[in-house]
Amino acid sequence: MALSKFSFPLLCVLGLFIADHVIVAYAQDSPADYVKAHNAARSKVGVPKLVWDDNVASFAQNYANQRKRDCQLIHSGGGGRYGENLAMSFGDLSISGKDAVRMWVNEKRNYDYNSNSCIGGQCLHYTQVVWGNSTRLGCARVRCDNGGSIFITCNYYPPGNYYGQRPY
Repeated sequence: MALSKFSFPLLCVLGLFIADHVIVAYAQDSPADYVKAHNAARSKVGVPKLVWDDNVASFAQNYANQRKRDCQLIHSGGGGRYGENLAMSFGDLSISGKDAVRMWVNEKRNYDYNSNSCIGGQCLHYTQVVWGNSTRLGCARVRCDNGGSIFITCNYYPPGNYYGQRPY
């Protein structure tokens, strides 16, 4: 019985020790969590599901590691290969990958399909989430060197948000 009480918390937070760094994977930040959150929004508009891609995720992780020092919401440019959504928490507030996707999807209220434009606010994060031609996803989350902020990036292949084209 004591073993089962110990196993559950161990499964909830997994710490991997690599050299002198600790990488912690929190609930709602696994590849499956990012994919599930994206695909829930995509299913509502009838576009194909995204799949996790380790190469795209590697790009996302490399860029997140670069932003770790300053934690600024500056787009990577994706090297011309990837679309990208960014999110960040401020101060000691935490944000999960699932929270970030929810925030991007909430921009749906600002997207007008008939005019294919944003009305009353930002919507391009949402349209990238549901971009029908995007098939692969990779995301990363880092705690910034300022000690509190969290930086999250999700990258998409192929990219979306082409001027004059509809997401679905």
